[in-house]
Amino acid sequence: MVNLLGIKEKINLLPTQPGCYLMKDSKGEVIYVGKAKNLKNRVRSYFVGAHNEKTTLLISEIKDFSYLITNSEQESLILEINLIKRYLPKYNIRLVDDKSYPFITFSNDEYPRLLIHRQTKPSAKAYGPYPNGYSARMTVDLLNKIYPFRKCAKIPKKACLYYHIGQCLAPCINEVDKKEYQNMIKEVSRFLKGDTKHVLSILETKMYEASDNLEFEKANEYKEMINHINNISQKQIISLADFKDRDIVAYAHDEEKIAIQILLMRNGQITDTHETIFSYIGNHYDAALNYIDQIYFEQSFIDEFLFSNQFKIEDLQLRFKNKAVIPQIGDKKKIVELAYDNALEKLTNYSMLYEHQQDKETKLD
Repeated sequence: MVNLLGIKEKINLLPTQPGCYLMKDSKGEVIYVGKAKNLKNRVRSYFVGAHNEKTTLLISEIKDFSYLITNSEQESLILEINLIKRYLPKYNIRLVDDKSYPFITFSNDEYPRLLIHRQTKPSAKAYGPYPNGYSARMTVDLLNKIYPFRKCAKIPKKACLYYHIGQCLAPCINEVDKKEYQNMIKEVSRFLKGDTKHVLSILETKMYEASDNLEFEKANEYKEMINHINNISQKQIISLADFKDRDIVAYAHDEEKIAIQILLMRNGQITDTHETIFSYIGNHYDAALNYIDQIYFEQSFIDEFLFSNQFKIEDLQLRFKNKAVIPQIGDKKKIVELAYDNALEKLTNYSMLYEHQQDKETKLD
C-alpha cells in the first residue's frame, strides 16, 4: 500500500489487535518481521524512547511497513516464524536449526505411544502445530498422566516404573484390551482436535479430590494442568495439519475502492500475504474477478483455492474447476474470514489515510 503519510501517521491508524508486522527499507524489502499482542502499541514502541544499537540501526532503515491481523497471540507467533522463514530478514535472528513446528502424533505400533514430531511433509495423522517444543512436551506429559498409554519405545521384558505408578497398562506383561486402548486414543484425538471438555472434567475432579484430602501440592499440580490446557486449546488457523498448498482470497470494498487480500498457504502453513487496493469503475465484483484473472493465469501447483462468499462458485469453477471452494463451516471458513477481516482493515486504514492527506492539502491551500 502506498505510504500516503509518514510512518508515524500510519502507526496512529493501526489496529489494537494481535498480528504480525513487516518492516521494509527504501527498496521495499522486508528487513524485520515481528509479532504483537497489540499491533499499534508494538509498532509505535520502535519510534519512542531510547533503544539498543541494533534496534536503532533497524529504525534508521525503516521506510514503510505492512501488517496482518490474527485471531490470537498464538496465531501471530506461528505466523511470525513462517514469515521469517519466507523473507529471511537481516535484522531477525534466524532459526538456527531450521526446524518446523512440533506436532503431536501416535506411533504406528500395535499399542501406540504419544510422540512429538517436527514435520515438514505429510506423514501420520498430526495434531497441532504447537508454538514451541515446550508446549508440545507439556501436553504429551499431561496426557500420559491421565491416560495409561505405553511409554517405552521397545517392549521391555518386564513392567517399567510407569506401570507401577498407574501410568501404563503394560502391554509388555498384560493382555491389554485393544478396544479399550483404541477408545483411549479416540478420547485423546478429540482432545488434540480441540474438544477439551472431557479431559478438563477429569482434571477438575482430581483437583477437588486432592483438595478435599488436604493434598494441596497435588491439587495445585492439577490446577497447573488445567491452566496449560486453557492456554494451548486457544484455536489457531494459521497452520493446518493436512500440508496442502492453498490460496485464500477475500475482498472488501466501498463505493470507489476495493481491497483484495490473499493469504498464501504452503505445505499447510500461511507463509506469505498479498494485498492490493485500487479504484474501480462499475461493479466491485467484476473488478475483483478481473484482478483474479490477471494474477492467476498459472496456478497448476495450488491444491485448493478458498474464496469468500462474495464470489459465485459458478464463476470460480470456470477459472479453477474443482479446485475452487467457498467454505461454509470449519477452519477453512475461519481462514477465509481472517482474509476478509484483513481486507476490510486495509481498506478502512487506506481510506482514513487518504482523508488525512486531503485535509492536510486543504489546510496548505
